[in-house]
Amino acid sequence: MSLATLPSLSGQSREFATTYTDEGGERYWVTFASDPNATNFLYDAWIYLAGSASGVDTLELDMNQVTANGQTVIYGFQCDGNAHVWDYTENAGSPTNYDDHWLRSEQPCNVHDWAANSWHHVQIWYSRDDSGNVTYHSVWLDGTEQPIDATVPSSFALGWASVLVTNLQIDGEGASGSSTAYVDKLTIYRW
Repeated sequence: MSLATLPSLSGQSREFATTYTDEGGERYWVTFASDPNATNFLYDAWIYLAGSASGVDTLELDMNQVTANGQTVIYGFQCDGNAHVWDYTENAGSPTNYDDHWLRSEQPCNVHDWAANSWHHVQIWYSRDDSGNVTYHSVWLDGTEQPIDATVPSSFALGWASVLVTNLQIDGEGASGSSTAYVDKLTIYRW
Protein backbone atom coordinates (compact mmCIF):
# COMPACT_ATOMS: atom_id res chain seq x y z
CA MET A 1 0.00 0.00 0.00
CA SER A 2 1.38 3.39 -0.95
CA LEU A 3 0.41 6.87 -2.12
CA ALA A 4 0.28 7.54 -5.87
CA THR A 5 -0.10 10.63 -8.03
CA LEU A 6 -1.18 8.63 -11.09
CA PRO A 7 -3.88 7.57 -11.52
CA SER A 8 -5.56 10.14 -9.33
CA LEU A 9 -8.59 12.42 -9.27
CA SER A 10 -7.50 14.60 -6.35
CA GLY A 11 -3.76 14.68 -7.00
CA GLN A 12 -3.05 11.78 -4.64
CA SER A 13 -4.67 8.33 -4.50
CA ARG A 14 -3.93 5.27 -2.40
CA GLU A 15 -2.51 2.25 -4.27
CA PHE A 16 -3.36 -1.28 -3.06
CA ALA A 17 -1.10 -3.91 -4.64
CA THR A 18 -2.30 -7.38 -3.65
CA THR A 19 -0.68 -10.76 -4.34
CA TYR A 20 -2.59 -13.90 -3.41
CA THR A 21 -2.63 -17.70 -3.50
CA ASP A 22 -5.57 -20.09 -3.19
CA GLU A 23 -8.18 -17.33 -3.72
CA GLY A 24 -6.80 -15.48 -0.68
CA GLY A 25 -7.06 -11.78 -0.15
CA GLU A 26 -5.87 -8.82 1.80
CA ARG A 27 -7.75 -6.50 4.13
CA TYR A 28 -6.54 -2.92 4.38
CA TRP A 29 -7.93 -0.72 7.13
CA VAL A 30 -7.63 2.67 8.75
CA THR A 31 -9.06 4.20 11.92
CA PHE A 32 -10.49 7.62 11.03
CA ALA A 33 -12.52 8.91 14.02
CA SER A 34 -14.43 8.10 17.18
CA ASP A 35 -18.16 8.76 17.02
CA PRO A 36 -20.36 6.38 19.03
CA ASN A 37 -23.52 8.40 18.40
CA ALA A 38 -23.77 8.69 14.61
CA THR A 39 -26.52 6.47 13.19
CA ASN A 40 -26.39 7.24 9.43
CA PHE A 41 -23.43 6.82 7.11
CA LEU A 42 -22.68 7.42 3.44
CA TYR A 43 -19.54 5.65 2.22
CA ASP A 44 -18.29 7.55 -0.84
CA ALA A 45 -15.20 6.51 -2.82
CA TRP A 46 -13.71 6.37 -6.29
CA ILE A 47 -12.09 3.02 -7.21
CA TYR A 48 -9.76 2.26 -10.11
CA LEU A 49 -8.82 -1.30 -11.10
CA ALA A 50 -5.50 -1.30 -12.96
CA GLY A 51 -5.01 -3.61 -15.94
CA SER A 52 -8.12 -5.73 -15.52
CA ALA A 53 -10.38 -7.13 -12.83
CA SER A 54 -9.55 -10.71 -13.84
CA GLY A 55 -7.48 -11.25 -10.68
CA VAL A 56 -10.17 -9.82 -8.38
CA ASP A 57 -12.92 -12.10 -7.12
CA THR A 58 -14.60 -9.87 -4.55
CA LEU A 59 -14.22 -6.23 -3.58
CA GLU A 60 -15.28 -5.58 0.01
CA LEU A 61 -16.00 -2.03 1.28
CA ASP A 62 -16.71 -2.10 5.02
CA MET A 63 -17.00 0.13 8.04
CA ASN A 64 -17.00 -0.66 11.78
CA GLN A 65 -18.33 1.53 14.58
CA VAL A 66 -18.03 1.09 18.32
CA THR A 67 -21.28 2.45 19.74
CA ALA A 68 -22.08 4.01 23.13
CA ASN A 69 -22.85 0.58 24.65
CA GLY A 70 -19.33 -0.63 23.76
CA GLN A 71 -20.43 -3.04 21.06
CA THR A 72 -19.07 -2.96 17.52
CA VAL A 73 -21.51 -2.55 14.66
CA ILE A 74 -20.17 -4.01 11.42
CA TYR A 75 -21.37 -2.49 8.16
CA GLY A 76 -20.14 -5.18 5.75
CA PHE A 77 -20.73 -4.68 2.04
CA GLN A 78 -19.15 -6.22 -1.06
CA CYS A 79 -19.36 -6.67 -4.80
CA ASP A 80 -19.42 -10.48 -5.02
CA GLY A 81 -17.63 -11.81 -8.10
CA ASN A 82 -18.99 -15.33 -7.54
CA ALA A 83 -22.69 -14.58 -7.10
CA HIS A 84 -22.58 -11.39 -9.23
CA VAL A 85 -24.59 -9.38 -6.67
CA TRP A 86 -24.01 -6.92 -3.84
CA ASP A 87 -23.69 -8.75 -0.51
CA TYR A 88 -24.11 -7.46 3.05
CA THR A 89 -23.32 -9.00 6.44
CA GLU A 90 -25.48 -9.92 9.39
CA ASN A 91 -24.93 -11.35 12.85
CA ALA A 92 -27.24 -14.38 12.93
CA GLY A 93 -26.21 -15.10 16.52
CA SER A 94 -26.01 -12.71 19.45
CA PRO A 95 -23.45 -9.98 20.23
CA THR A 96 -21.55 -12.34 22.56
CA ASN A 97 -22.08 -15.56 20.58
CA TYR A 98 -21.94 -14.20 17.06
CA ASP A 99 -22.45 -15.87 13.72
CA ASP A 100 -21.25 -13.39 11.09
CA HIS A 101 -22.07 -14.28 7.49
CA TRP A 102 -22.87 -12.77 4.12
CA LEU A 103 -26.35 -12.38 2.67
CA ARG A 104 -26.98 -11.77 -1.01
CA SER A 105 -29.04 -8.85 -2.21
CA GLU A 106 -31.04 -8.95 -5.41
CA GLN A 107 -28.96 -6.13 -6.92
CA PRO A 108 -26.37 -7.10 -9.55
CA CYS A 109 -22.67 -6.41 -9.16
CA ASN A 110 -19.86 -8.23 -10.87
CA VAL A 111 -16.43 -6.72 -10.38
CA HIS A 112 -15.34 -8.42 -13.64
CA ASP A 113 -17.73 -6.11 -15.50
CA TRP A 114 -16.05 -2.99 -14.14
CA ALA A 115 -14.05 -1.28 -16.87
CA ALA A 116 -10.33 -1.54 -16.21
CA ASN A 117 -8.16 1.56 -16.03
CA SER A 118 -11.22 3.69 -15.28
CA TRP A 119 -12.52 5.39 -12.16
CA HIS A 120 -15.73 3.96 -10.68
CA HIS A 121 -17.78 5.91 -8.15
CA VAL A 122 -19.20 3.78 -5.30
CA GLN A 123 -21.57 5.19 -2.68
CA ILE A 124 -23.21 3.08 0.03
CA TRP A 125 -25.87 4.39 2.43
CA TYR A 126 -26.54 2.52 5.64
CA SER A 127 -27.86 3.31 9.10
CA ARG A 128 -28.29 1.61 12.46
CA ASP A 129 -30.68 1.70 15.40
CA ASP A 130 -29.75 1.67 19.10
CA SER A 131 -29.91 -2.16 19.19
CA GLY A 132 -27.24 -2.54 16.49
CA ASN A 133 -29.59 -3.45 13.64
CA VAL A 134 -28.21 -2.15 10.36
CA THR A 135 -30.34 -1.05 7.43
CA TYR A 136 -28.59 -1.17 4.07
CA HIS A 137 -30.56 1.41 2.13
CA SER A 138 -28.93 1.76 -1.30
CA VAL A 139 -25.71 1.49 -3.25
CA TRP A 140 -24.79 3.67 -6.22
CA LEU A 141 -22.29 2.48 -8.81
CA ASP A 142 -21.25 5.14 -11.30
CA GLY A 143 -24.35 7.17 -10.51
CA THR A 144 -26.91 4.37 -10.82
CA GLU A 145 -28.85 3.67 -7.63
CA GLN A 146 -29.57 0.10 -6.60
CA PRO A 147 -31.92 -0.17 -3.58
CA ILE A 148 -30.95 -2.83 -1.04
CA ASP A 149 -33.64 -2.12 1.61
CA ALA A 150 -32.53 -4.79 4.09
CA THR A 151 -32.35 -4.57 7.89
CA VAL A 152 -30.30 -7.14 9.81
CA PRO A 153 -28.72 -7.49 13.27
CA SER A 154 -25.03 -6.55 13.15
CA SER A 155 -23.75 -5.86 16.67
CA PHE A 156 -20.74 -7.69 18.13
CA ALA A 157 -19.19 -7.66 21.62
CA LEU A 158 -15.58 -7.43 20.43
CA GLY A 159 -14.18 -5.34 23.29
CA TRP A 160 -12.81 -2.57 21.06
CA ALA A 161 -12.26 0.99 22.23
CA SER A 162 -14.48 3.73 20.79
CA VAL A 163 -13.54 3.98 17.12
CA LEU A 164 -14.67 4.25 13.50
CA VAL A 165 -12.73 2.03 11.07
CA THR A 166 -13.01 1.61 7.33
CA ASN A 167 -11.80 -1.52 5.53
CA LEU A 168 -11.03 -2.36 1.92
CA GLN A 169 -10.62 -6.05 1.22
CA ILE A 170 -9.55 -7.42 -2.14
CA ASP A 171 -10.01 -11.17 -2.62
CA GLY A 172 -8.16 -12.92 -5.41
CA GLU A 173 -9.53 -15.30 -8.00
CA GLY A 174 -7.91 -18.62 -8.85
CA ALA A 175 -4.85 -20.43 -7.57
CA SER A 176 -2.57 -17.39 -7.54
CA GLY A 177 -2.17 -13.93 -8.97
CA SER A 178 -2.11 -10.25 -8.21
CA SER A 179 -4.18 -7.12 -8.64
CA THR A 180 -3.69 -3.42 -8.21
CA ALA A 181 -6.46 -1.06 -7.19
CA TYR A 182 -6.50 2.63 -6.39
CA VAL A 183 -8.87 4.52 -4.12
CA ASP A 184 -9.34 8.28 -4.25
CA LYS A 185 -11.62 10.81 -2.58
CA LEU A 186 -12.69 8.34 0.12
CA THR A 187 -15.13 10.17 2.38
CA ILE A 188 -17.48 8.72 4.97
CA TYR A 189 -20.26 11.13 5.86
CA ARG A 190 -21.99 10.57 9.18
CA TRP A 191 -24.88 12.11 11.04
